[in-house]
Amino acid sequence: MKNEEQVWQLIENKKEDYIKFSDRIFDTPEILYQEFKSVLEHINMLKKEGFKITKNICDIPTAVIGEYGEDGPTIAILGEFDALPGLSQEAGIAEYKPIENSLNGHGCGHNLLGAASLLAATAIKDWIIQNNIKAKVRYYGCPAEEGGAAKTYMARDGFFDNVDVAICWHPATFNSVNKPISLANSRIDFTFYGKAAHAATAPHLGRSALDAIELMNVGVNYMREHMPDSARVHYAYMDTGGNAANVVHAKATIRHLIRASNLIELRSLIDRVHKIADGAALMTETRVEKKVFSGVSNLLGNETLEKIMQNEWDKLGPVKFDKDDLDFANKIRSTFTETEILDSFQRIGIKAPLDLPLCDFVAPLDSLNNGGIGSTDVGDVSWVVPTVQARVATCAVGTPFHTWQTVAQGKSAAAHKGMIHAAKIMASTASILIKNPKKIDEAKKEFDDQIAKNPYICPIPKGVKPPISKD
Repeated sequence: MKNEEQVWQLIENKKEDYIKFSDRIFDTPEILYQEFKSVLEHINMLKKEGFKITKNICDIPTAVIGEYGEDGPTIAILGEFDALPGLSQEAGIAEYKPIENSLNGHGCGHNLLGAASLLAATAIKDWIIQNNIKAKVRYYGCPAEEGGAAKTYMARDGFFDNVDVAICWHPATFNSVNKPISLANSRIDFTFYGKAAHAATAPHLGRSALDAIELMNVGVNYMREHMPDSARVHYAYMDTGGNAANVVHAKATIRHLIRASNLIELRSLIDRVHKIADGAALMTETRVEKKVFSGVSNLLGNETLEKIMQNEWDKLGPVKFDKDDLDFANKIRSTFTETEILDSFQRIGIKAPLDLPLCDFVAPLDSLNNGGIGSTDVGDVSWVVPTVQARVATCAVGTPFHTWQTVAQGKSAAAHKGMIHAAKIMASTASILIKNPKKIDEAKKEFDDQIAKNPYICPIPKGVKPPISKD
């Protein structure tokens, strides 16, 4: 029996357990660094499957690694399970309907992501056992991808240093090898300290931290004309200093999210934003403190691995959907604008057909990315180990992620089918690499050549700890 067919059957044998597993994660949506129920579900599944378990990675209570095997190549399968705040939504209906007494929702499909990745790791483990193969497989249960950058801390602290290849996937509206294009970013909190005063009787005695923030934002907004087109800067007020208008606010905090196409460009932009903050403090006679909240690197591609994964895609073909899947997808699509539908395939360089409910093809490897670029902490993994990812159709064409519509489809039959497909793509890619160690060597050489030209400098400085709430 071929490697792929055997490992795909091992996935089929356990798919029902993992569909239920994914749904349990969906039903307990937890946001960054608070995924206690979700990680416990993953730990229990790892125990059931016979993995050696290591908890509290990087002193993060919701991070876990499961490992199986001795000697041989080490393949890492990356999983996620965090949800998003403010996206509570009932599953299985095509209308906005938040769940009562629930705030969060799986608006990026990470309930599916973690389940498929753990299923892939389990199938590789079973395949190793059945074929008496010397190899190691590791499942990385990674929290806080949505803004918390847990993988960046793991990469910085050496938890991928003895891995040969890392494999991951993400839910999508299309099927493809993931284009290794993303934005590096850094989230930095700027806290200004001034002096309180009565805003009417003695404003001249005060020094306003809130004024400093507003002046900083003016400076950053003027900078936009003079930065690369691909760069982005967003901000959110974390603490405005209070709600009393008759008080000169003595302390205020703003978080700036700075994005750039690569780490070198990012460092330059960060330096400029720092100078703007210093200028705002100087103008207002306040003091500013800067604290990195999180950061991620841009993705580093690996053509060797991408060709292998594309070959597996070509063998397996697209996700197969039935009439019920198409009918529900069409109901969901009725809530989208024409522009949202047309833009759904921009990562694979084409306009989505307006009459296509669910993706029924696999994009070629040479398809172009025409936009829709975000950030991911998988980027940092790709700077310390050769990495490849898949994008797999789990929802209706046109679905914008981080929306109630994504959540509504998170337990659908189509989502489950895409999840199982993703597990097969990852597991068969891993099996090909394990059976062909020269391909691993080739991928590592390609990686080493890239790093030699531009060594990895983690965007989160040493000493900065994950922003885990102590509440």
